[in-house]
Amino acid sequence: MKKILVIDDEFIVRRSCEKTLIPMGYEVRLSSSGKEGLEILDKESFNLILLDLKMPDMDGIDVLKEIIEKWPGMKVIMITGYSTVETAVQALRLGAFNHIEKPFTPDILIAAVKEAFEQG
Repeated sequence: MKKILVIDDEFIVRRSCEKTLIPMGYEVRLSSSGKEGLEILDKESFNLILLDLKMPDMDGIDVLKEIIEKWPGMKVIMITGYSTVETAVQALRLGAFNHIEKPFTPDILIAAVKEAFEQG
């Protein structure tokens, strides 16, 4: 079973990811902060990370940099409600696999996750 870690400070986003992905057969773990997400990654392995760009404790770009450094090859999909061309390009240059914009539909989330696993 593929394991997905969702790192997002918004409860509704974490919950909607969980409600969408578990019925699709994925194991989903939730984290409400970048720091907590990195601590979980130190203890468990995942196939994919859904990572919020803007969080109060630690910026998603900083979390992404640490993930890429510690777990090279890890697939990360950035989630943002503040999508700009610059941030999307920056995340992709740093090694993010893709990005999706909030609010997203279950279909958009499923398509992004499937694409990440098909190309992996």
